[in-house]
Amino acid sequence: MGAHEKSQGNANSMQRVKVYRLNEDGKWDDQGTGHVAVDYLERSEEMALFVFDEEDNETLLLHRISPDDIYRKQEDTIISWRDSEYSTELALSFQENTGCSYIWDNICNVQRSMHFSSLNNETFHTMNSELRELPAVELSTLPIILKTVTESGLADQMRLTELILNDQDFFQKLMELFRICEDLENIDGLHMIFKIIKGIILLNSPQIFEKIFGDELIMDIIGSLEYDPDVSQVQHYRNFLKEHIVFKEAIVIKNPMVLSKIHQTYRVGYLKDVVLSRVLDEATVASLNSIIHSNNATVISLLKDDSTFIQELFASLRSPTTSSESKKNLVYFLHEFCSLSKSLQMVQQLRLFRDLMNEGIFDIITDALQSQDKKLVLTGHPHNVLESGPKPSAPLCCSPGRNSTFRTFGTCFIRVCW
Repeated sequence: MGAHEKSQGNANSMQRVKVYRLNEDGKWDDQGTGHVAVDYLERSEEMALFVFDEEDNETLLLHRISPDDIYRKQEDTIISWRDSEYSTELALSFQENTGCSYIWDNICNVQRSMHFSSLNNETFHTMNSELRELPAVELSTLPIILKTVTESGLADQMRLTELILNDQDFFQKLMELFRICEDLENIDGLHMIFKIIKGIILLNSPQIFEKIFGDELIMDIIGSLEYDPDVSQVQHYRNFLKEHIVFKEAIVIKNPMVLSKIHQTYRVGYLKDVVLSRVLDEATVASLNSIIHSNNATVISLLKDDSTFIQELFASLRSPTTSSESKKNLVYFLHEFCSLSKSLQMVQQLRLFRDLMNEGIFDIITDALQSQDKKLVLTGHPHNVLESGPKPSAPLCCSPGRNSTFRTFGTCFIRVCW
C-alpha cells in the first residue's frame, strides 16, 4: 500500500501542512495545504516525503529524502530544505508542533538508516537477503522471529517493518499463539512473545501502531506484555483495565468512532505510562503522544460536527432534574472540551465558541461561579473555560493498586474502583 492510499485514512490536524516554495524574488509562494506522510516510493526502497492536497488528494509534493544535511527545523513548526529537483528552497509549515516533531524524527531516522547502509553496504545486503520473508508464526519458529526482530540493525528495520505490514495475518496469528501459550502455561513461549511485541513496538512504525492499537488487538497486545521475563511476577494489566475501570460518561456519546478513540487514547496512554514506561525510547514516546493528541483532535472534530451533541449537553446542564453531581461532571467536561478545541483550526474554534455562546455558555459559567465547590468555581471561571490552554493530551496513569481518578478525554470520567 502506497502513501497515497494510506494518507486518506490518516488525515488529521497533526499531519496538516502548508507547502511553500521560494520564488526568484526571494518570497515564499504558497503551493497549497495538505497532509504529509513519510513512505516508500512505489516500486522502490527509497523513502520520500509526500504531501497530498486536503481537497482533492492530489500530490502537492513528492520529495526523495536525502542523506545530506539539507534539512532545517525552525520555530517548532517549520521544516525547510534546498531541493535539487526543484532547484529552489522548499518549506513545510505545520499546523501543530507535534506533527512537525514527528515528521522531523522520521526524516532523521531515514537518514540514519541511509548512512548505516552506505557505511555497511556488504553487511546490509547480507542481512537484507535473509529478510526476504518472515517465518510462519508457529511455536517452533518463535526463536527465529525473536532473533529477527531483536537483532536487526537500523538499516534492516525498515525492511522488517515492511514484511510485518505485508503479512495481513501476522498479529492475529501471533496473538492466537499467545492465547495458546497462556492456556498451556508455556512461560518460555510467553517470554518470547513479550520480547517480540516489545521489539516491534520499538520499531516505532505508525502503520504498525495503527494495527496493534485497534479495538481487535489492543487488549491481547497488552496481555502479552504482562509476561516480562525481567519482572519476577506476572503483571495483571488486562484485569486492571477490564475490572477496575468503570467507564462513566458525563453525557451519552452515540458515535462509535468517538467512543473507540476515547478508549484507545486511554489504553495507549496506559501502555506508555505504565506497561512499557521503563523501556520506551524518546522517539517512541513522542509517537505515542502524537497518537493521543491526534485522537483528541479527532474526537473534538467529530463531536463539534454532531448537530445534536452540544444541544443535548446544554439541555442537561439546564435541566432541573439533573443532579448536582452530574452537573458538576458536565461542567468539567465542558471545560476540557473547550481546552482540547485548541487543536482545531482558528476558524473552526471561532464557530464552535459562537455555537457555545448561542447555547448559553455564559449562563452555565454564572451558575458555576456561584457554587460552594471551590474547584468548580475555578473550573467555571471564563478565563479557564474559553481561554484555557491545551491540557496534557495523555491521561495521568498509575500502576494498579494506587487509588486515583483517571480522565482520558473530557467526555469520559474513568474512576478506579477497588
